[in-house]
Amino acid sequence: MTTKLKLTILASAALLSLAGAGVLQAQQNNMSFFVTSAGSGKGGDLGGLAGADANCTALAQAAGSTGKTWHAYLSSNTPAGGQATNARDRIGKGPWQNAKGAVVAKDVDDLHGNPNINKETLLDEKGNRIKVRGDTPNMHDMLTGSDMQGRAFPPNLNLTCNNWTSSTFGSAMLGHADREGIADTVYQKSWVSSHMSNNAGPLPTIGRHRN
Repeated sequence: MTTKLKLTILASAALLSLAGAGVLQAQQNNMSFFVTSAGSGKGGDLGGLAGADANCTALAQAAGSTGKTWHAYLSSNTPAGGQATNARDRIGKGPWQNAKGAVVAKDVDDLHGNPNINKETLLDEKGNRIKVRGDTPNMHDMLTGSDMQGRAFPPNLNLTCNNWTSSTFGSAMLGHADREGIADTVYQKSWVSSHMSNNAGPLPTIGRHRN
């Protein structure tokens, strides 16, 4: 893509490691959901799903959250005859909580129904609020490549920047982190599937963990 969007990846963890941790570190070790504070720097080219997962893991560990397995909330398509990957199937059963202990969703259905996701609860791995509508710059777009229920689109629709391997080919489906937009529609209020990007350059993303 040509637009400069900060790559954000929401992630969740599978295992907790609290031994010997101070208050702040204990909070972050309980964290199972965050938006990344930094991306790959290559737009929609995340190095595939594995590269996106690795980015989640590196950021979480740097923030003091250790002993966990992290997965980016991303769907992907596969070549004809293959099988698509749904974001909702990568993340475990829940519940998930942010770096400050607020529960954002109790299970997968809650996450894709009416979760506790808004500009106050959607935090990065350090516990900081991300910039959304009303802030400068507005960075509420997040990469998901998913429909409203967290599933992959048909293989003829390249809404995953070529399965998260390209910064020049295709586009990406985006969600609104703050669940706000320019119109009062279900799509503008969706953190999963609000609109597609203009192309495949730098963008935000989401992730979570498997239990």
